[in-house]
Amino acid sequence: MVRNIVVLGGSSHPQLNETICNHLGIPPSSILLSKFSVGETRVEIKESVRGKDVFIIQSGGGRVNDHLMELLITISACKTASAKQVTAVLPLFPYSRQSDIPYNKTGAPLAKASANFNKSDSYTFESRPQTPHPNQPESSGLNGSVDGLQKKLSRARLDETHSPSSIFTPQRARYPNGTPKRSDTWDSSRSEPENSEKDSSHGHCNGNDDAQSIVSSSSKTSTTFQPQPGYKQWVAQAGTLVADLLTCAGADHIITMDLHDPQYQGFFDIPVDNLYARPLLKQYIQYKIPDFKDAVIVSPDAGGAKRATAIADGLGMDFALIHKERRPTRITDRQNATMMLVGDVAHRLAILVDDLADTSNTITRAAKLLKKEGATAVYALLTHGVLSGDAIDRINASALDKVVVTNSVPQHEHRQRCPKLEVLEIGTIFAEAIRRVHHGESISVLFQYD
Repeated sequence: MVRNIVVLGGSSHPQLNETICNHLGIPPSSILLSKFSVGETRVEIKESVRGKDVFIIQSGGGRVNDHLMELLITISACKTASAKQVTAVLPLFPYSRQSDIPYNKTGAPLAKASANFNKSDSYTFESRPQTPHPNQPESSGLNGSVDGLQKKLSRARLDETHSPSSIFTPQRARYPNGTPKRSDTWDSSRSEPENSEKDSSHGHCNGNDDAQSIVSSSSKTSTTFQPQPGYKQWVAQAGTLVADLLTCAGADHIITMDLHDPQYQGFFDIPVDNLYARPLLKQYIQYKIPDFKDAVIVSPDAGGAKRATAIADGLGMDFALIHKERRPTRITDRQNATMMLVGDVAHRLAILVDDLADTSNTITRAAKLLKKEGATAVYALLTHGVLSGDAIDRINASALDKVVVTNSVPQHEHRQRCPKLEVLEIGTIFAEAIRRVHHGESISVLFQYD
């Protein structure tokens, strides 16, 4: 029995809330979660939280935006009710895949050309010229830009200084020979205003013609600006925004599991405990897969290689990697991913290890490649099985023999539709983490994999 603690469960995963409370030996706290007719979220805590440690459990699956707003309002309500400390327990962190944005060399986000791009009538512009590298000449900038035109006009003026006959000045417009006569004094020129006005107007016309000829000649010699397709405006970093929202709402501590990007913890000014499902996955391989030493741990992409090698090294198993390279095709603007296996899986069991499966496109394509390379069976071990859209249908029709996920998001409906799905319980891990945080104990034991 843990005293002086309040565990509030959100509407995202009621089963996980009940499991954690049963393991801690406390009843679930009473909270009212509803919506007004307009769609606004309503939160009402029906018991006192003054001076207590409050743990709010809310996962990021399902209706992510509604669950996130519900979590923020609950945190704020607890801080307003004088809670001693508020800890947000997020088995699946929302917006965890939007923590970083790929950039190209010129500083703009990587993007593909739009489907209706037409070189004749659509134009896009680079954000800025490329920064020159050390010991490299200065970049020429944009082709056909205004700066290039000004430089060429200046060069034309410098060339004219070496040929005085081609110089045009207001004085030359008034005096065609270039120098005034001795009789052309100020009084004499004043006595002939009409002639001077005619000469000046004629000279100005010639000056405009000469200036236009210089611009036209320089524009003819300048290269035509060639736009590059695929520029995209800057994309907001939603991961940083979510971190700021949780902090501003009043959260004092974050507990989550298997962040998609570990550097996400740096976005917070409060402590973040990133638990791992690695011990559960290793235990499943040891006790549920016969002759697991002969199997091969496979990472479906380069990003998960470190995660997969940690399991392979801990169990003394072989490791393989699937290299995925995206190349745009000329037919459409879609980027097709070319997958290549690095390693040997022939006549062996292949175990795919990844942190998250949303549409399941990556793991199903990887399973097809592994079967093509001679694998006898293909298992997929995933921490977060979001399985949105047509992911279940894709898994049922794929070469995967079994998919093992944790219950960081509700899996009841998924199990009914997919006979290949097997679910591991993570409620005990979060319950132990909550108990240790409440008593001020170290949770390093939860990070030990062996």
